[in-house]
Amino acid sequence: MSGSLVCVGTGMTLGAHISPISQSHIEQADIVFSLMANGFAQKWLEGMNTDVRCLQSFYQEGKNRNITYNEMVDAILTEVRNGKKVVAAFYGHPGVFACVAHRAIKKAKLDDFPASMEPGISAEDCLYADLGIDPGKTGCMHYETSQFMFYKRNIDTSAHLILWQVALAGDKSLGKFSTGKAYRQVLVDLLLEHYPRDHEVILYQAKGIAIEPMREDKILLTELVDADLLMQTTLVIPPCSAMQANEELLAKLAKIDKQEERNKNRPALTLVL
Repeated sequence: MSGSLVCVGTGMTLGAHISPISQSHIEQADIVFSLMANGFAQKWLEGMNTDVRCLQSFYQEGKNRNITYNEMVDAILTEVRNGKKVVAAFYGHPGVFACVAHRAIKKAKLDDFPASMEPGISAEDCLYADLGIDPGKTGCMHYETSQFMFYKRNIDTSAHLILWQVALAGDKSLGKFSTGKAYRQVLVDLLLEHYPRDHEVILYQAKGIAIEPMREDKILLTELVDADLLMQTTLVIPPCSAMQANEELLAKLAKIDKQEERNKNRPALTLVL
């Protein structure tokens, strides 16, 4: 019997966001590895399969998260190599801020095992709905907060800037669950190079249970240093400037439009035999 792997997303809100195909994979699996947001979600998952193995135990304060993730991947791949039909279930989307799924699928394919991913409703999807943001209106830039700090990025203040895992701002150890005020101040100082001090930002958290409210705390950018941040808190920075027209490019397009209009109105040639 050949093993296989499917990584599925269960969505953000317990029981409400899972797709029928993801639920079917969970129900039919020999073994389900799980990484859920809370104990309620874990119990809910255990109601769909008799062999659900929680991956949360691999996490430890001070332990490098890369080691943790590789241990999770090894646990998953061991059962795939044992010929089991394995499902790895992650809250939200299995491929968004969830490197375990990507690493496990890559390793499984290198060993010639069937491996695939089924999407789930992510925190980003919920954010657009909960905050009423249309990414097609002015655009959105998304960064993991520490990566945003460590590298020079071009910031467009006419678009939304969305920083994920803001509670871990500035962590290079990969072993912390949060960083302190000094780290946040470095982030705020970086943002103040582009945004005014009184710019209003949003601390967002999607709801994990249907009856609980989502978090939409509006604070000043400078208040971020003292804000209550959790692992799942996302920082949303609305635009502070208007989009600037690219006049040179628009002129080129206008020229093309005029040429196409002339070609359209040009009489058709009549062939005389």
